[in-house]
Amino acid sequence: MIKQNQAYLNRLHIFIDAVCIYLSAFLSHKIRFEWGKDSWISKLFFFVGKYELGFSYYQKTVIITIIILLLLYTFFGLYTPKRYQRGSREIVNLLKANLAGLGIGSVAIVLTKLQNFPRSLLLLFFSVNFIIGVLSRFTIRKVLNSTRESGRNLKHVVLVGFSTSAAAYIDRIKANPHWGLYIHGIFDDTISDNFEYRGIKKIGLLNELEDYLSQTPLDEVAITLNLDEYEKLEKLVAICEKSGVHTKFVPDYYNFISTNPYTEDLDGLPVINIRNVPLTNVVNRIAKRTIDIIGSACALIILAVPMLIIALLVKRSSPGPVFFAQERVGLGNKPFKMYKFRSMGVQDPKKEATQWTRPNDPRVTPFGKFIRHTSLDELPQFYNVLRGDMSLVGPRPERPLFVEKFKEEIPRYMIKHQVRPGITGWAQVNGFRGDTSIRGRIEHDLYYIENWTLSLDFKILFLTVFKGFINKNAY
Repeated sequence: MIKQNQAYLNRLHIFIDAVCIYLSAFLSHKIRFEWGKDSWISKLFFFVGKYELGFSYYQKTVIITIIILLLLYTFFGLYTPKRYQRGSREIVNLLKANLAGLGIGSVAIVLTKLQNFPRSLLLLFFSVNFIIGVLSRFTIRKVLNSTRESGRNLKHVVLVGFSTSAAAYIDRIKANPHWGLYIHGIFDDTISDNFEYRGIKKIGLLNELEDYLSQTPLDEVAITLNLDEYEKLEKLVAICEKSGVHTKFVPDYYNFISTNPYTEDLDGLPVINIRNVPLTNVVNRIAKRTIDIIGSACALIILAVPMLIIALLVKRSSPGPVFFAQERVGLGNKPFKMYKFRSMGVQDPKKEATQWTRPNDPRVTPFGKFIRHTSLDELPQFYNVLRGDMSLVGPRPERPLFVEKFKEEIPRYMIKHQVRPGITGWAQVNGFRGDTSIRGRIEHDLYYIENWTLSLDFKILFLTVFKGFINKNAY
């Protein structure tokens, strides 16, 4: 059923992409040689020279380009099923494919010394092709989602076993009708015959599964056994594979395993790593540290004068030092001194280490309240980044006393110490700053740790600049 539909859709999608690429080439030729003359377009793409060749001259090049781009689209996963794939991920892969094509085209022009092929035409073509590609994929996604929501092109599924993972699986399917998944029911030995969860009912015992699969055409079986029944897993997998139906395993320990665990081949033995931390990779660490050094050094130079003015105003606001150094827990659970501009009167270190700042806290000076609210008190932390105690982006560090408290109360809290703490982070740009939910903050920190990329760091820095400085939860 669904496999045949997917094959037809893939062929149709490839055909649509080929048409879009051809259309992009035609439009680029029109813009470059006809519509773009003496216009802002000619200035934008640096059109120079005079070419009077018609579109037919470029036909062979266009055909070769279509073949190369379709291969690149395949390589970058643009023809994988779109049920669960995010639209943003598809756009990123489309951009990668077009950039790769632009690189290949540029090299080919230089090596083959193609005549009558202006570089501006190549740049214009890939720009137009990316835009048309985005529009076509957006349209295809909308049509498919609408089709599935109306009850067509459905994937038929049964669940084997009922557990917390089964409930979570059903919840997500119900929340995303555009996935087009229809659950026929549940096979389980532990629930009652009249059991029902969100409209999904029990349809049999585990020993009835084999007969059901032989008589009912399905697209997928999701094994969602309770941990206590895992001794039945091998037999159930054998039954599913014997029937030829595609089988998925949804583990009942999803609440503590990462969303993207990776496996290692230990001489034929698959080993699942509970958590994937991209920053354990040496290349990733070097790239991030390089950005930290360059970024913090530039920030300290650019902000030298504003920081000097803030320092003078802090000194005038109340007696005491300009800077405030507080012990925080960083990478590898190691303590370090984190620096801020002092925003309070001088405190007893023992009392200060055990107290949260509260609304209308009398310890905060008037100028201190301003720099806390605008996050200007955090500027000295660029020095921490330059030293290597912190990163520009990462989970915010906490005081040792509260680390000891939270690690006992909040599952997976200590995972945040597998990376350097940051001046800003994914939790902060999503509103978890100051007196906000610790659990919500940790969930965002874990997402960042498991899904780190340089592009995510730049996105967080961008969001920090435009919405992260003013802290409404700072007292």
